[in-house]
Amino acid sequence: MNHSKYLGLALPLILTTITTPLLGAVDTAVVGQLDDSSYIAGVAVGTIIFNTMYWLFGFLRVSTSGFAAQAHGTKNEEDILRSLSRPLLLALSISACLVALQYPIKEHFLPLLTSDPVVQSLATDYFAVRIWGVPFGLLNYVIIGWMMGLAMIKKTLFLQMYMNLTNIVLDILFVKVFSWSVAGVAAATLISEVSTFVIGLFIVWKAIPAKQLNKIYQIKAIDLSSYKRMMRMNRDLFIRTLCLLIVFNVFTAKGGTYGTETLAANAILIQIHYIMAYMYDGFANASSILTGRAIGSKDKTLYQTTIRLTFQWAFISSLIISSVYFLFKNQIHQLFTSIPEVLHEVSTYEAWIIGFPLVSSFGVVLHGIFVGATEASSLRNSMILALLVFLVSLILAARLDNHGLWLAFILFSSARSLFLILHVPKLTRTIGFHETRYGGESKVL
Repeated sequence: MNHSKYLGLALPLILTTITTPLLGAVDTAVVGQLDDSSYIAGVAVGTIIFNTMYWLFGFLRVSTSGFAAQAHGTKNEEDILRSLSRPLLLALSISACLVALQYPIKEHFLPLLTSDPVVQSLATDYFAVRIWGVPFGLLNYVIIGWMMGLAMIKKTLFLQMYMNLTNIVLDILFVKVFSWSVAGVAAATLISEVSTFVIGLFIVWKAIPAKQLNKIYQIKAIDLSSYKRMMRMNRDLFIRTLCLLIVFNVFTAKGGTYGTETLAANAILIQIHYIMAYMYDGFANASSILTGRAIGSKDKTLYQTTIRLTFQWAFISSLIISSVYFLFKNQIHQLFTSIPEVLHEVSTYEAWIIGFPLVSSFGVVLHGIFVGATEASSLRNSMILALLVFLVSLILAARLDNHGLWLAFILFSSARSLFLILHVPKLTRTIGFHETRYGGESKVL
């Protein structure tokens, strides 16, 4: 394993993962061209609700990828099937509960994010349509995670690109041509999620040999005792994601107290932040695949080399991302909105986004190492500590208003990276690879 091979895996994964935040970014950009900042704020509030639901259960993709990568490393066909069937059943159960609870979710969550009646009304329209896409969104998480774990990179890239391009085309059609406003944006995302699931299911069906399909009902996918390891990891990832969601929900709610323009500006900057974070997620997914494969095949050299490459590319990519944003920030902002007041607010706080990649890269990229090792307790513990840093910083920086809010967020991102770096030696000792030195070429890949 060397730089070229690592990048050969990471770059397609970056293209794959970058499409995820583009769904929300496109929604924001399309309504940002309308004549009222309330549309941006309405989509921002509606989006945060679905980000909450999807992120809270994002472990469906993350853990599926880790277990599938390890099963692929052992080349155990039964484990490969099990790594798909179990999370599919779990995703169906969770999505059924979310759809059934849609009314209390809407009624209790919206008032916490905004008190503006116009923004609430628009967010309600958005929610009423998108809620029906939740089952398909969670099932897509499992399918995409499984495909990533098995290194089906081209098919994963196709699936994600299809979802994003469909969303873009339908966004423009429903909002610009049919004038459906916020409801049109939600409908575009719903259709893209449903159709992506249908295509993804077909890809999975074609990827599994016919003789293996007959074994799906024989691998004890519903044996509760066999869920123990998966559920322990999912529990830790759930807590980790819950901490992350608290940060973003507090961020959105606090930003809403500074006015509609500031809320809209924060929404745009956070969408840019999502794009940056998911670019790192491409490196994280590459490291996750390699780590899982190394552990499954007991390849110590591959594991140590993956650690080294992960650190190096976290640093290199942070310099590249910050520089690109600094050079093209004005053009990027104008893609999201043409409203002068909102653009002015965005420029006021843009410096925080320039600094974000430099402090957050290690925390996001190293996440993949722990996922591939299916050891999520360190992810949980480091995120709990980072959340405490955010809350304390927010209190201490209250007098700085929205700048204080961004300062707390940057300190949270820095703490997330620092605490996870400190857990890497413990992970290496836990999986028994601590005796291996760096160097050597892995035969894998």
